[in-house]
Amino acid sequence: MPLARARPHVISNFVTTLDGVVSLNEDGHASGGDISGFSAQDRMVMGLLRAIADVVIVGSGTLGVDRRHVWTAERIYPGLAGEYRRLRAALGKRELPLMVVVSGSGRLDPGLPVFASGEMRSLIVTSTAGARRLRKTGAPAAVEIRAVRGGGAIRARSILEQVRRASAGKLILVEGGPRLLGDFYAERLLDEQFLTLAPQIAGRDAGDQRLSLVMGRTFAPQRPLWGRLVDLRRGNNQLFMRYSFT
Repeated sequence: MPLARARPHVISNFVTTLDGVVSLNEDGHASGGDISGFSAQDRMVMGLLRAIADVVIVGSGTLGVDRRHVWTAERIYPGLAGEYRRLRAALGKRELPLMVVVSGSGRLDPGLPVFASGEMRSLIVTSTAGARRLRKTGAPAAVEIRAVRGGGAIRARSILEQVRRASAGKLILVEGGPRLLGDFYAERLLDEQFLTLAPQIAGRDAGDQRLSLVMGRTFAPQRPLWGRLVDLRRGNNQLFMRYSFT
């Protein structure tokens, strides 16, 4: 990973079906596991990227999909827990990544394991009103709350500004959701996309709520975003791709 630069290196990781669905967005079937077929290799790659990351960013929607999860390498693929720890040590990373949750409304449960377990230092980036709401709920002392001034959606650049105040880390991993990822692409802040292509056709009905990689933003044909394929690997029937958007 190229880290010798003024701003952090921002990467993202998703799994998608052959027809471009990243979430079925149905109760009990909204996670990436339903897309990958709960692939051990896909989870291994997720763990690898978390192991080398200094910061992991998710939106409140992603948090709501798996409320019991904690975003560490060891949690997503326990079989390589020791190897992940040795990798972090070899890279000089003494602490687990900073966990960042983005929620404009601040309607989050401070009792969720990601906040209450104490495994990861956590930062919530929210609005002024959201910060007031969160402070009333009594968030754990290990959870830092930072408010972004102004109304409307929280810009990706504002998220990174708050992250840089809380962490000196240079490698930031965005794990979603699709609207948050779309904001990073729209503001040209996403450097690399890791994408697992699962051999599944999910299908869509007209007007259904199934999600694609990027939601809420359009680029082509006026402003298309073209990536450069820098790595391609095969694991059984899945393809693991890495694209550069620098």
